Amino acid sequence: MATLILPGEWIKNWEKSGKHEFVQLCKGLTEKTDHGSEVRDIQAALYELCWQVVQGNLKLDLATSVLGEMMELRDDMPSILADVFSILDLETSALEEKIKREHYTSLVGACLFFVPEVILKERLDPETLESLGLIKQAHQFNQKIVKIKTKLFYKQQKFNLLREENEGYAKLITELGQDLSGSITSHLVLESIKSLIGCFNLDPNRVLDIILEVYESRSDQDEFFLSLIKSYMCEPLTLCHILGFKFKFYQEPNEETPKSLYHIAAALLHHNLIELEDLYVHLMPVDATIVEEHKRDITEAKQIARKLVMVVLPSEKSEDKDKEKEKEEEKNDKPPDNQKLGLLEALLRIGDWHHAQSIMDQMPSFYATSHKAIALALCQLVHLTVDPLYRRSGLPKGAKGRVIHPLRNKRAPRPAENFEDLRRDTFSMMCYLGPHLSHDAILFAKIVRLGKGFMKEYQIENRPDAREKMETLLSCFLCIADQVLLPSLSLMECNACMSEEVWGLFKLFPYQHRYRLYGQWKNETYTSHPLLVKVKATTVERAKYIMKRLTKENVKQSGRQIGKLSHSNPTILFDYMLSQIQWYDNLIVPVVDSLKYLTSLNYDVLAYCIIEALANPEKEKMKHDDTTISSWLQSLASLCGAVFRKYPIELAGLLQYVTNQLKAGKSFDLLILKEVVQKMAGIEITDEMTSEQLEAMTGGEQLKAEGGYFGQIRNTKKSSQRLKDALLDHELALPLCLLMAQQRNGVVFLESGEKHLKLVGHLYDQCHDTLVQFGGFLASNLSTEDYIKRVPSIDILCNKFHTPHDAAFFLSRPMYAHQILSKYDELKKAEKGNRQQQKVHKYVAACETVMTPVHEAVMSLHPARVWDDIRPQFYATFWSLTMYDLAVPHSAYDREVNKLKVQIKAIEDNSEIPMNKKKKEKERCTALQEKLQEEEKKQLEHVQRVLHRLKLEKDNWLLAKSTKNETITKFLQLCLFPRCIFSSIDAVYCARFVELVHQQKTPNFCTLLCYDRVFSAIIYTVASCTENESHRYGRFLCCMLETVTRWHSDRAIYEKECVNYPGFLTIFRATGFDGGNKADQLDYENFRHVVHKWHYMLTKASVHCLETGDYTHIRNILIVLTKILPCYPKVLNLGQALECRVHKICLEEKDKRPDLYALAMGYSGRLKSHKAHMVPENEFHHKEQPARSATPASLQNGPGSTGKPVSGTSKTDEGTSEEGDRGKDKAQGTTKPVNKANSAAAKVTTSNGNGALNSTKAVKERDDKEKSGKEKKEKKEKTAGSTPETKAESRREKLRDERPGKEERPAREGKEKTPKADREKVKAEEKSSKDDKAKAGNGEPAEPSRERDATKESKSKEKGERSAVTATIKSPIPRSESAESERDHKRRKLDSHSSPSHSSSVKDNSNEPKDSTSKHHANYNSVSRSKSRERETEKKESDGTQGRSKEKKEEKERKERKRDHLINEREPSLESKRRKDENGTNSSKNSKSESPSCDSPLSTEKEKTKRSKSSSKEKTDSVKPERTSSGGKKESRHDKEKSEKKEKRDSSGKEEKKHHKSSDKHR
Repeated sequence: MATLILPGEWIKNWEKSGKHEFVQLCKGLTEKTDHGSEVRDIQAALYELCWQVVQGNLKLDLATSVLGEMMELRDDMPSILADVFSILDLETSALEEKIKREHYTSLVGACLFFVPEVILKERLDPETLESLGLIKQAHQFNQKIVKIKTKLFYKQQKFNLLREENEGYAKLITELGQDLSGSITSHLVLESIKSLIGCFNLDPNRVLDIILEVYESRSDQDEFFLSLIKSYMCEPLTLCHILGFKFKFYQEPNEETPKSLYHIAAALLHHNLIELEDLYVHLMPVDATIVEEHKRDITEAKQIARKLVMVVLPSEKSEDKDKEKEKEEEKNDKPPDNQKLGLLEALLRIGDWHHAQSIMDQMPSFYATSHKAIALALCQLVHLTVDPLYRRSGLPKGAKGRVIHPLRNKRAPRPAENFEDLRRDTFSMMCYLGPHLSHDAILFAKIVRLGKGFMKEYQIENRPDAREKMETLLSCFLCIADQVLLPSLSLMECNACMSEEVWGLFKLFPYQHRYRLYGQWKNETYTSHPLLVKVKATTVERAKYIMKRLTKENVKQSGRQIGKLSHSNPTILFDYMLSQIQWYDNLIVPVVDSLKYLTSLNYDVLAYCIIEALANPEKEKMKHDDTTISSWLQSLASLCGAVFRKYPIELAGLLQYVTNQLKAGKSFDLLILKEVVQKMAGIEITDEMTSEQLEAMTGGEQLKAEGGYFGQIRNTKKSSQRLKDALLDHELALPLCLLMAQQRNGVVFLESGEKHLKLVGHLYDQCHDTLVQFGGFLASNLSTEDYIKRVPSIDILCNKFHTPHDAAFFLSRPMYAHQILSKYDELKKAEKGNRQQQKVHKYVAACETVMTPVHEAVMSLHPARVWDDIRPQFYATFWSLTMYDLAVPHSAYDREVNKLKVQIKAIEDNSEIPMNKKKKEKERCTALQEKLQEEEKKQLEHVQRVLHRLKLEKDNWLLAKSTKNETITKFLQLCLFPRCIFSSIDAVYCARFVELVHQQKTPNFCTLLCYDRVFSAIIYTVASCTENESHRYGRFLCCMLETVTRWHSDRAIYEKECVNYPGFLTIFRATGFDGGNKADQLDYENFRHVVHKWHYMLTKASVHCLETGDYTHIRNILIVLTKILPCYPKVLNLGQALECRVHKICLEEKDKRPDLYALAMGYSGRLKSHKAHMVPENEFHHKEQPARSATPASLQNGPGSTGKPVSGTSKTDEGTSEEGDRGKDKAQGTTKPVNKANSAAAKVTTSNGNGALNSTKAVKERDDKEKSGKEKKEKKEKTAGSTPETKAESRREKLRDERPGKEERPAREGKEKTPKADREKVKAEEKSSKDDKAKAGNGEPAEPSRERDATKESKSKEKGERSAVTATIKSPIPRSESAESERDHKRRKLDSHSSPSHSSSVKDNSNEPKDSTSKHHANYNSVSRSKSRERETEKKESDGTQGRSKEKKEEKERKERKRDHLINEREPSLESKRRKDENGTNSSKNSKSESPSCDSPLSTEKEKTKRSKSSSKEKTDSVKPERTSSGGKKESRHDKEKSEKKEKRDSSGKEEKKHHKSSDKHR
C-alpha cells in the first residue's frame, strides 16, 4: 500500500500548510480517469494519513476532520476507507506495541460517524468489532457467519432436481430439441430458457448441463449450440467443470468415452469457450503414465529385436510364446481408453491444428500419431491444406485427382496456394506425422510429387532474391524426406510404386544430399520409434533366412524375395548382405544376379551402403601380417565392379570416394576403381599375359577386345558410356589420373610408414596398374575434343602438377595421336590427292604441326646438357609412339579371324540352335570378322606412314657432342628404362624401338653398346623393381634377347641385318659412317662371343641376386628369369649353374617363405624342361664345330674365356681366312689363334682417344707378324721334330718364350686389379717357371720333366677346384663389389677421352684375377687336351717308324682298336662323372672363368703343360680311358698322315701367334 509517501514537512506543519496540501493531493487523485489506478492511489494516501495517526505523529482530531472532508470527494469513499481500516486491522493486531493498537481503535471509533457500520462489520475482524462495540460477542458472530454461508452455498432446494421439477426441465428439453431449420435463432431460444428458469426456479448450472447433453446428441448443429452456450454461460470455468465431470464418468475400467463428447469438447476449445489447460487436467491418463507406456513399448520392441537376433532353444521358445499370449489376453481384457488422444482426434477432425499441436507437444515424439485414427485424421487435414497447390504443381498430366471437400470451419488452417505457404502449417503437420504417413499412401505420393514440382522450379529459378527463399524451402523438403518419407517407406508393405515415386524426387537431389538422407535412414531412423525397431529386427531375420538359402540355382526365387524386402527397408537388407559378402566372397555372383528385381531407389541405396562399408573406420584394410590387402576389401571391390556394370547405378559417389581417399594419401581403395574399370569397360590389366594376348594388344581396339584379355567381356558399350559420363559430369577424369600418378611415389615415401616392403610394393603396383588401366579407358572412350579439352600440355603436367614424366606422356600420348589424325584428315580434305606419296607427305606435315610445340615443351623437363646428345624431337618421338605405330600384328589378326570362322562353322553344324538365333550369331561373327580385317588394313597404312616419318626424322635424332657412351646413358636413363617397366606393351615397345632405331641406320646410335649396357648390369635394376615391374622388365629383356638370339642364330641373318649398319661400328669416326670399311664392323663370330659374354653376365647377376637372401632380390630375379626363359639360358653350363642355385633356394625357402618357394619350384621345373634346348658352349659361339670333338663337355670353356665384346676389328683378311681354315682342324688347333686374335683386337681398340691411330699401327704390326711367322715356320720345318723327345724340347722352348709375356700382363694389371695375395701368387708362378727353364737348360731328360709337370698339374688342378668353389659359390658379394669399383674406375677413365668408343663399357665387367681363371680354364679342358694329344703322338710315332715291318703296324692297329673298344665301354661311366663335375665344380668354374678379362696366353700355356702330362702318361702306359669325339672308329694310315700335316700347320700357326702376342705386349 505504501506507494505514496507523505512528506514529513506536511505532518510537522499540518495546520499551516500540510492539511491543505493533502486535501489538494486527494482531489487531484479523484479527478484521474485511469482505470482503477486512482482507487489504489487514494487508498495509499488515506493509508499514509491513518498510519501517521497510529504512529502518534498526528493528532486524532486533526486526522478525523480531514477524513470527514474526504468523504465528499467520491461516493465510494467510505468503502475505500473501510478497506484501509481492514489492512491496518491486520497490521496492528500483529504488532506488540499496544499503544499503536489503541491509536487504531480510537481512529476507527472516531470515524464511525461517516463510515457505515455494515461496511465495517463486513470487513473488519470480529475481535476488532467487539472492541469497537459494534457487536456483542465475537464468538457468536463467527457461528452466525458459518450458518449463513452453509445456507447460501451448500443447501440445495428440492425443486431444482429433475424429478422434483420435471415440468420445467421437460419444457427446457423440448425447447432445445425442436427443429432448428427454420427462423429459430439461439437468441430466441435463450429468452425462452430464461423464462423457464424464472418460472420453474431451475438451477442454471443444471440447465447448462442439459444444454450440453442435447448438443452432444445433436453435434451436427454446432453453430446454433455454440452461439447459445456463448450467450448463456457466465464463467468458462463452470463449463469446464461440467465437461470434466462428464469425462470423469467414463474413466471407469471398462467404459468407453463417446466420440460426441470429444466432439463438443473440441468445438468448445476451438471457439475459445473453454481453455485447454482447464480441461486437460480432467482427462485421463496423466502424462507420466503416457511417457512410461512409451518407454515400455520401446523396451518391448528392443527385446523382440534381440530375441529375433539371438539363437533360442525350442523349450525357451514355447515359454516365451505362452507369456506373450498371457500379455495379449490381459490387454484384451482392459483396453485402454486414452481421453487425451480422443480429444486430439476430434480436434484434428474439426481442423483445430493449434490446440491439437499443443496436446501432441505434451506427449513423446510420434506417440499420438502411432494411433492409426489420429494419423489418418492428421493426414486428412494435410490433404485439405495441400490440395490447391497439388492440383497446380503436383498433379500428373491427364490425372483428375480425388475431389476433397473443404472444412466448413473458417478457423481451420488455410490451404496452401504456393510452396511458400507450405511452411505455414503443412511442414509442421508432416513432421508430427513422421513415419505414420505410411497409413496414407495417396498423401505420400502427393507430398513426393509436390517435391518434384518444387525441384523443377528450384532448378529454373535464378533471381537472387527468390533464390534465398528457394534454398530455405529445399532444406524443408530435405527434412520432410528425412523425417517423414523414408521412415514411412520403411513401414509400408513392399510398395515398389512408392519406392519409384521417391526416386523420382531423390534423383533431382545431388548425390551428396541423397547419401546424407540414406545415412540418417540407416543409422538413426530405426532407433526413433518402437515400430521401426521391430521392423528392423524383422527385416534382418528375413534377410538371414534368404541369404542362407541363396545359391546359383535358386537366384530367381531368392531374387524376388530380396526385391520384396528391399522395397521398404533397403538399408538394413544391404547392410546384412554386404557383411556376408565380406566374409564369403563366393556369394558375390549369386547376390549380383539376384539384385535384378530392385527399384531405382534401392540401387542408389546399395551404392551408398557399399561406400559406407568401404569407409568403415573400424575395419583394417590390411591383413594381420601387414603384407596383403584384407580379403573383405577385395570382396567389396569385386562386388562393386560386378554390380555397377550390370545395373544402372550412379557412379559419382563411388568415384568421388576414391578421389577423396587419394587426396588423403590412401591408395588401398584404388582396388575398387581397378575393378570398376575392368568390369565396366572391359579393360583388363595383368602382367601374366600370354605372348598371343600381348600381340593382340598391339593392334586396334577391336583386336584388343577380341584377343587381348583373359575374359571376353562383352556388351561393355553401355556400361563404359555410363562410367565416362559420370567422370565427365563430375570432372573427375583428370584429377583421378593426376592423383594416381602422384600417389605412386606417395605410396613409397609418404604412405609406407611402418608398412611391410611387400605391401608397399603391392600398393605401388596397384596404383600404377590402375593408372594404366584408367588412362587406357579414357584414351579409348573419350572423344578427341573431350580428351584434348581436359588434358593439359606436357610441360604443365610435369612442372605444375608434378606428374612423373612417364605418366605424363602416357596421358598425353592419345592426345597427340588424336591431334595428328585430325590434322591429317584436315589436310587430306583441303587437297584431294589420292596418291600414296601425297598422303605420306601430308601425314608428315600433320606430325610436324602437332609435335613442334611438344618438342619445345619437353625442353623444360630436363637440364639443357641433356639435349646436347639427344634431340627433343627424338625424345618426344620415343615417348609419343606406341606399338600400334611400329608394327602390324598380322598373325594376331589372322588368328582371331580364323577363330570367328570356326565359330561360324560350329554354329552352322549345331542343329539345336534355332534358325533365327543361328542367323543372328552368324551375322555377329561375320560383322566382327569384317571389322577386324578393316582394322588391320587401316593399321597397315598407318604403320607405313609412321615408318616413313621416322625415316625422314632419324638423321636429326642424336647429336655427337659427347661420347656415344653418354648418348646411350641418357637414352637408357630418360627413355628406355622408365618406359620398359611402365606396362607390358611398353616393355615390348622399348625393345622393338631399339631394333627399329638400329634398322633405320640412325647416325650416332651404337646398337651394340645399347644392348651391352642393358644386359651387363641388371642387378640394380632388378633389385629396385616391384613385383609387377619385374614382370615387365623380364618381358623387355626377353624381347631384347629375342632380337640378339635371331642375329646369333644364323650368319645370313646377321650379315643382312647387322653388317654395314652404324649400330655395329666398333670405331666411331668424326666423319661419320663408312659402310665399306669392314675393319670397323663386328664380324659374326665375334658377335657370338659378345652374346656369350652377355649370357654370362646375366648368369652372374642372377646368381648374385639368388644368393643375397633378400626377399625382393630373389623374387624379382626369379620373375625375370621365368620371363626370359625362351631365350635364356641357351648355354648348358650356365643353365646348370642357375639350376643349382634355384634348387638351393627351393630347399632353403620351403618352410620360410612359401611364395618364394613356389616361384623357385615353378622356374626350376620349367628350366628342366627347357634343358633339352640348351647347347654346349663351343656350339654357342663357334662358327663351325670340329670334326673330331662333336660334343665334349670339357671344351665348353674354350673361346668364351677370351671373348671381349669388341674383337677382331684390327684383324686382317688373311687372319680371318686363316682362322676359318683352322676351324676345320682339331680343338687344340682352333682355340689358340682365335683367342690370340681376339686379345690383340681388344688391345687395338682399348683407347678411346686413339682409335683411328691404333688401326693404322695395327696394319704395320700385322705385316711384321706375318714375316716373323713365316721365318719361324721355315726354321721349324728344317728341324727334326718327329720324335717325342724333340717335340718335348720344342714345347719347353715355347714355354720359355711365352711365360714372361704371360706373367708380364698380370703383373702390370695386377697393381690395380688384384690384391696383395694374388700378386704373391703370380710371383710364385714366375719362380716355378724359372726353375723349369734352368732344368731344361741343364739338359735333363724330357720324360722326368713331363712326370713333374704332371704332378704339378694335378696339384694345381685340385687347388683350382677348391678356389673355384670358394670363389664362385660361397662368396659372390665381394666379387660384385670389386666388379662395381672396377667398373666405376673404367667409366671415369672413359669419360676423360674425347672420341666415342664402346670398348671400355664392354670391358666393364672384366675384373676377375687372371691367374685363377686360367687355372680353372686349364683344369676344365685338361682331360680332352690329354686325349687329343695322345692321338697326335701316336700318329707321329707311326710316321717316324715307316721302315718297320707290316706286322708291327697291324699289331699297333689291333692295339688301337682294343683301346677304342675300352673307351666305348667306359664312356657311360665317364659321362655320368662329367655331369656331376659340371653340376658341381665345373659349372662354378665356368661361371668364373668366362669373364671377358681372361687372356689367351695363360690358357695356351696350360694347354701345353697338359699335353706334356698326357704324353708322359701315354709312354708309361698309365693312360685312363678317354672320351673322344670319334668314339670307337678306326684310324687308317691315310688319316694319320693327314693329321701329321695338320699338326705341322698348327705348330707354325702357334709360332706366328706367339710372335703376335709378344708384339702386342710390347705395344
